Amino acid sequence: MSKALGIPKGMRDFSPQVMQKRNYIFETIRSVFQLYGFEQIETPAMENRETLTGKYGEEGDRLIFNVLNSGEFLSKTTENELNPSKSISLLPKIADKALRYDLTVPFARYVVQHQNEISRPFKRFQIQSVWRADRPQKGRYREFFQCDADIIGSNSLLNELELIQIFDEVLSNLGLSDFSIKINNRKILSGIAEVIGRPDQIVDLTIAIDKLDKIGKENVLKELQSKGFKDADITQIEPLFALDGTNAEILQMLEDYLKDSDIGLKGIEELKEVLSYFNQIRLKRAKIEVDVTLARGLDYYTGAIFEVISNEVKMGSICGGGRYDDLTGIFGLKDMSGVGISFGADRIYDVMEELKLFPEKLISSSQVLFVNFGKKEELYILPILKQFRENSINAELFPEAAKLAKQMKYADKKQIPYVILIGEEEMNNETLTVKEMNSGHQDKMQIEDALKRIANG
Repeated sequence: MSKALGIPKGMRDFSPQVMQKRNYIFETIRSVFQLYGFEQIETPAMENRETLTGKYGEEGDRLIFNVLNSGEFLSKTTENELNPSKSISLLPKIADKALRYDLTVPFARYVVQHQNEISRPFKRFQIQSVWRADRPQKGRYREFFQCDADIIGSNSLLNELELIQIFDEVLSNLGLSDFSIKINNRKILSGIAEVIGRPDQIVDLTIAIDKLDKIGKENVLKELQSKGFKDADITQIEPLFALDGTNAEILQMLEDYLKDSDIGLKGIEELKEVLSYFNQIRLKRAKIEVDVTLARGLDYYTGAIFEVISNEVKMGSICGGGRYDDLTGIFGLKDMSGVGISFGADRIYDVMEELKLFPEKLISSSQVLFVNFGKKEELYILPILKQFRENSINAELFPEAAKLAKQMKYADKKQIPYVILIGEEEMNNETLTVKEMNSGHQDKMQIEDALKRIANG
């Protein structure tokens, strides 16, 4: 008996109906990116493994999908290397490529390789799949789309302002009405580590704090203890989890807390500057919240960091991003500061589906179906079909002279809103019979009238 068909866990098929909704999200995001002057690039699904590893922290590296080399790669290994205990050292020999984990590191590699071709600051966007060997669960998949926008080659905090505006504009255009943009600065986290006397453990601190929403405060504190943080350290950290008030009040409390840390105070200064811009402009719907527990576990962030959550659906973050001062430096191009954001299209889809935010009338694969009554009618319809398509109306002709009921069922199943019937009478009078599928109403009309009616919905 053959094994049942299926796909790997965390991977998905998408039906035409789902793709209509996904494309609605992608086109909304793309249009806003372009409105703000971003240009599109693409990078390969696979990168050299060494390009990706060491950029996401220890936990991130474990989630990279490595790709086995083709051919007789095992012939190049020794018996000692095949010992399970040697698997880490064996990996580079049997898998020198990997599926991209995100779009930011490949972007940094792209910038370095094409540095003489791009204008600076370089504003790019990218909408492609990424892969992570994670445990699948609601809102978390092994293959998913990211929609990224980055500005690289500029230190200006106006870039942070632009990206926050893009969050607000995209999600407002998609119909979300209650969402928060959480903002922090990695320099503040570095300052906290400095104040408690653990500057060398900033990575351990951020990795633990980054899990606050997933595992809760008590488990975060236990993880910090397991990393060597003493009770006195935790006593100093714990009040930060309960900071409350307006953004200005929180920043004032942080300023007092970090008064002896230059890097921490620098982070507060940067946050204040970003927030000051919003005295000049109004966001559509987003709420901006300073959140000192926002950490974002990726190692490459150095300045402002962002996450966006829906306040209507429990989903975790649906967007994120931050500033990285020297990501390209790992590839040999120093002092190239950048800042970027990423929309989690799959999570946004789930939020919109739960809130029923997709428009009722998304463009279907076809707006019009021409019924096929036979060869003579086929030949008559072909130039008319071409005329409809030239007028940007999605149209198709049923490929065979099947029973009318079958053709109508086809239109109904595909949710095609208009069916056009052309028989002997219509050909003699040079008219069309246009049937609206929703109402069942039908009219005879000239081709030009039919084009106008269908184009206007």
